[in-house]
Amino acid sequence: MKSNKSGRKSPRAQWHDYNGAEYFVTICTKNMVHYFGEVVDGEIQLTKIGEYTEKCINKIHEINIDIHIPLYTIMPNHIHLIIIFNPNVGLSYHGSQKQNVGLSYHGSQKQNVDLGYHNVTSLQDEFNIDNKKNVEMMRRANRCGKLSYIIGQFKSAVTKYANQNNISFAWQTRYHDRIIRNQKAMNQIAEYIKNNPIVWK
Repeated sequence: MKSNKSGRKSPRAQWHDYNGAEYFVTICTKNMVHYFGEVVDGEIQLTKIGEYTEKCINKIHEINIDIHIPLYTIMPNHIHLIIIFNPNVGLSYHGSQKQNVGLSYHGSQKQNVDLGYHNVTSLQDEFNIDNKKNVEMMRRANRCGKLSYIIGQFKSAVTKYANQNNISFAWQTRYHDRIIRNQKAMNQIAEYIKNNPIVWK
């Protein structure tokens, strides 16, 4: 199956509807530019756009209650996330110590997903969503798969912030996703995310 007129094959799994399950998602900056910050002694030091990107990651669940992001890391030029739909039936991460999926990972510290951004007056305002757009959001989600729509929503919010604040920034057009098929794969991916800043060169 072809994805467009250029003849490139679609990276999406044709047998999967992308409206449920667990995913390992990687989103990169355009030309792999270090927009988000730099790694110092195994920890990411975020720029202003990096801080806002983290803020948006933590808002995804607040706006989409059926989506949970138990682990993520922001690197200088890319982001890794585990995205779970219907988290009540999602897989948990069992590393050297048992943890529940209510923990997110950033840098070398684990922290609660809810970071308490109480100064934001409206989550819908933050992502430029109003009630009139909700119907369109659901229509698009059903048509192209909710994972794709959520990533697009997230990327648009970060880009809008960069433009409004005259910050040089651009995303790579595509993103990479992998369906997490079992507990072993979940553990391997979680370890990879955890170690990403440590092994960064």
